[in-house]
Amino acid sequence: MSFFIGRDRESRRAYGFDEVAIVPGRVTIDPDDVKIDTQLGNIKLKIPFLASAMDGVVDVKFAIKLGQLGGLAVLNLDGINTKYENPDEIYQQIIETPKEKVNELIQKIYKEPIKLDLIEKRIKQIKKAKVITAVSTIPQNAPKIAELVESAGADIFVIQGTVLTTRYITTKKESVDLKKICNKLKIPVILGNCVSYNTALDLMETGCVAILVGVGPGSACTTRGVLGIGVPQITATIDCAAARDKYYKKTGRYVSIITDGGMNTSGDICKAFVAGADAVMLGSSFARASEAPGKGYHWGMAMPHYYLPRGTRIYVGVTGTLKEILYGPSRTDDGTQNLVGALTTCMSSVGAKTIKELQLAELVIAPEIKTEGKLFQKTQQVGMCKGKE
Repeated sequence: MSFFIGRDRESRRAYGFDEVAIVPGRVTIDPDDVKIDTQLGNIKLKIPFLASAMDGVVDVKFAIKLGQLGGLAVLNLDGINTKYENPDEIYQQIIETPKEKVNELIQKIYKEPIKLDLIEKRIKQIKKAKVITAVSTIPQNAPKIAELVESAGADIFVIQGTVLTTRYITTKKESVDLKKICNKLKIPVILGNCVSYNTALDLMETGCVAILVGVGPGSACTTRGVLGIGVPQITATIDCAAARDKYYKKTGRYVSIITDGGMNTSGDICKAFVAGADAVMLGSSFARASEAPGKGYHWGMAMPHYYLPRGTRIYVGVTGTLKEILYGPSRTDDGTQNLVGALTTCMSSVGAKTIKELQLAELVIAPEIKTEGKLFQKTQQVGMCKGKE
């Protein structure tokens, strides 16, 4: 349904996580009987959680730990870990710098060129721990390093930009042939980011195994403020999932949808799956882990951009171990820990045995869902209203 926003100008209404709610099912299931594994191409994950390719979240040690816990961390190949032999020193500089000076510092730090030998080294370090190894780069670097990534032993190659399309028009340089990269590599490729039905369909035609959905929703991202672009994540996920289903019906090939960013609580994560996600990619949720290299600090992917930064450094704090955040027991009351337990309990409540069945649950428009009856939580700023005025 469209609405007029001005004379002869119609727009669709789009919805974010805070504006919808999941309807409980007619049948309920024991949480111990549900299955939350997911698949990205031929790669099977025990839990459908990915960590964003952001330097404050993922380094080699974090990638190994999340892999051991059943998830998948994506290492940024355009960041600190492939620019500096000893990244710990760089992390400390970013953590200790006052907020008034941190943008300038980060821009300076990221001017250091990427070292090809460090790309190979980091991949092999993760691979040595016998966990699934995923790495990410921006589109313009993908053709240069794709073969190195594969030969070094990576299991998944992620090509990720603020907005990624197959129809990039340029008169000054050669556009990246995403289909050629996907067809040439023997390892699966994930592409992103996008938020629309047609763009998702175009990306699926390249041969990728999954699509990242989300433009600007991340807690450390300022793209929506700087560029004014984006679509709220519920609508974006539903639209891209519809493209997935259409493409599967047409070709018989299933391309997974990964909702990337914008989820602050386990409830948001559950809503992403009901909207059609096969997996979710989290940044700030994992930046709170004691194993995260940012030590509670988290900064946006496009913050280092020399010309137009589109991210900021935020402090999310350290609330627990990665295992506690994923599996509990939870020491918080706001949906930021025991994400796996919350997901299985939600599935229990709607009668879904698998992620695919959870995608069939009903969503209702409910902008008051988080505040209805929560007067005391709101006035005391606890529980669901923590930190909200």
